[in-house]
Amino acid sequence: MLCHDSHSPYYRQPAGPAPAGSNVRFRLVCDDAAGVILRTWMGEERAYPMTFDGDRVWELSLAMPAEPGIYWYDFIIYHEDGHTWRYGAPDDDLGGEGHVCEGGLHSFRITLYDPKWETPAWMHGANIYQIFPDRFFRAPTQAVDDIRGRRKHEKWDEDLFPLRERENGSMDFYGGTLNGIRSKLPYLREMGVTVLYLNPVFRSLHNHHYDTGDYTQIDPMLGTKADFDALCRACREAGIEVMLDGVFSHTGQDSLYFNAFGHYNSIGAAQSEASPYYSWYSFEAYPTQYRCWWGDASLPECRKNDPSYQEFMFAPKEGIVPRWILEGAGGWRLDVADELTMDFLRKLRTAAKGARKDAIVLGEVWEDASNKESYGEVRCYCTGDTLDSVMNYPLREAILNFARGFGTAWDLERLVRHQAEVYPAPFRYALMNLLGSHDRARVLNVLAGKECRDLPRSVQHRVKLTKAEYREAVARLKLCYDLLFALPGCPTVYYGDEAGMTGCSDPFCRMPFPWGKEDTDLQAYVRKKMREHRDSEVLRTGHCEIEAIDADTVRIRRFMLDGRDGLGQPTKEQAEKVYTIRRDA
Repeated sequence: MLCHDSHSPYYRQPAGPAPAGSNVRFRLVCDDAAGVILRTWMGEERAYPMTFDGDRVWELSLAMPAEPGIYWYDFIIYHEDGHTWRYGAPDDDLGGEGHVCEGGLHSFRITLYDPKWETPAWMHGANIYQIFPDRFFRAPTQAVDDIRGRRKHEKWDEDLFPLRERENGSMDFYGGTLNGIRSKLPYLREMGVTVLYLNPVFRSLHNHHYDTGDYTQIDPMLGTKADFDALCRACREAGIEVMLDGVFSHTGQDSLYFNAFGHYNSIGAAQSEASPYYSWYSFEAYPTQYRCWWGDASLPECRKNDPSYQEFMFAPKEGIVPRWILEGAGGWRLDVADELTMDFLRKLRTAAKGARKDAIVLGEVWEDASNKESYGEVRCYCTGDTLDSVMNYPLREAILNFARGFGTAWDLERLVRHQAEVYPAPFRYALMNLLGSHDRARVLNVLAGKECRDLPRSVQHRVKLTKAEYREAVARLKLCYDLLFALPGCPTVYYGDEAGMTGCSDPFCRMPFPWGKEDTDLQAYVRKKMREHRDSEVLRTGHCEIEAIDADTVRIRRFMLDGRDGLGQPTKEQAEKVYTIRRDA
């Protein structure tokens, strides 16, 4: 027999992440070896002989390095006949039971994190509700819109203006406001929402606001600074935190800082090399050729390590990051966080926590955040020095695949166990576990097999779900929510998903909320789930065990252990919740 299972505390204690500087015990079951070496790597390669118990177990306890990071290991097995085997991790890098590697070797890994690291308690197991502000609800504002070229809809429920093929409807405005969101707080509170995540709200040309024009102003279509203040106050009174969307990888071409069209009363980088903002950007042929986000000329890319740009973002009190936290926000969700440098993220974290100790810093990272390769380096975002947590796209994919029959219960179990292995508890319990979002087709379309990403927008515009497709998609969505609200982290609802909204990808996934036309049965189902989750400590922060019963059935158990929750915090609640969730085979 030959086995090491990194998901099992018998083979590795602790089985999951470990505080830097702590001890970890390793075991390898091997009943046919003359000797076993534990080979490790964290900056340099080391080899440690393991001790044999005289039967079949090889064991070793090691003190981990004092510095946080990724600690890699595998095994070298020596046989009496002179043969040598290398034993490493599964090829999918999801950990668990390893195998003899005859070709390329995949090592097991341990996430070593700062033992003093804490993430905001209010984020642990929070219920997040994401809003695209222009499309949630209209209410009056004193703001006056003076931005050119915007097309404004008279009626809330009317269709998009006719789109030419290369257009994405980004100049269509329906008139949703911050005051509109505030007027609907009773609805959100009744749903059980505890964190409100707003897509960008700062002055910009387009309705998505990812092309920031001025980081210091609320976009006039959405409201005023006073409206923002009133929303934050009302949210605090309702027990709801506000998380803003930070777009710091790039600005708008039409902005105070770049000012390509001269619409702002400033000397922008595109207007003069003497501009105070010139050093923020990378010009290849001034002023028309410059580095931009994914080749989009409307989004000139910022030089994140430029001292002037960092001062603008991070200066105490006046920097953009601390300023809006001091104005009432609970923190930031960072757009394309893996396109920000690690130095930038560390300084951003310091600035945010300096403004509010329990501010959230959550990143958009689509892959495994413990081992992400970006810009030529391997990054670990969960050691306590950069992000508090991330958007959990791998879990989204696993849940949706399970619901559609593209993956098994074993696949889902494996992903959840892997995340428990590599994500420290402060990180894991703050994961933003989402199904729908502003940059993907509506989740009901996904579950009905009608994302239609490869179709022209003119065709996507006409895509509708039949009644039968809608019923099947809703049944699948309820199953998805059953899983989402049973697993550790922060279940997240994209505005209108609970009301039955459908639509292909951008811009059709961003239509106005159908007030008065909701699917009330689905709405009630989601409300029940959210409120149960909000009111249950064991669901918010309890330990989690997951087991695939068969290909179509998964069992999830949430519980407290020895008077402590999954974060190691004392708890008086001893309740246990067990969910057996089965899809239609």
